Amino acid sequence: MATYDRIGVNYARLRQPDPRIAALIDAALGDAKSVLNVGAGTGSYEPVARMVTALEPSSEMISQRPEGAAPVVQGSAESLPFDDDSFDAVMAVLTIHHWADQPKGLAEMRRVSRGPVVILTFDPAFRGFWLTDYFPGLIALDEEKMPPMGLYGDHLGPVEILPVPIPHDCTDGFLAAYWRRPELYLDPRIRAAMSSFWALGEEAEAGVAALAADLESGAWAEKYGAVMDRPALDCGYRLVVG
Repeated sequence: MATYDRIGVNYARLRQPDPRIAALIDAALGDAKSVLNVGAGTGSYEPVARMVTALEPSSEMISQRPEGAAPVVQGSAESLPFDDDSFDAVMAVLTIHHWADQPKGLAEMRRVSRGPVVILTFDPAFRGFWLTDYFPGLIALDEEKMPPMGLYGDHLGPVEILPVPIPHDCTDGFLAAYWRRPELYLDPRIRAAMSSFWALGEEAEAGVAALAADLESGAWAEKYGAVMDRPALDCGYRLVVG
């Protein structure tokens, strides 16, 4: 909660849901009519054609939920204030790395859902995104904060794990959104909406300087320019459907 109370000031403006990612999440929810969104933030990816209840710990994020958004309850994933089987489906989008007790949160999601549990997350074992060459601390951070993919099945039962390619013009400013727009990682306002950069602290400054130098010299284009022809890229994001 404390993380987004600090960094959430411009979050709603910079983190607009991408419709292609939203379509994947909506399809995974199946025919659910009632949906709980855990770690809901400002309401990104909440399906408009369903009865959504949002749960969010951060008062800063709650304050940025737009008028007409789903009703929100302030609380944590580890102790959902709902009865067993209260919802047709439960969803969580890029939030599990902030939970204090991930196994307990997953078990709680399973407890309150009559049907699917849908989680957009990141595979900490993934390698191959050029950004970590400039910010190697991201790898250790992901390994520390992101649960291994096997944990989901341990607490949700059988799961399907689907890759989520990131479109080159992704409208949601999470960490990999700008893989084909590298110059945007130099903008402190862009980085301010990414919790990973806050976690890196001063280490991030060296990476920003190195990236700026490589963009100016043409070294980035020489090493990674092949991605500029790609409409979408697998950067390690996964949709877990239990």
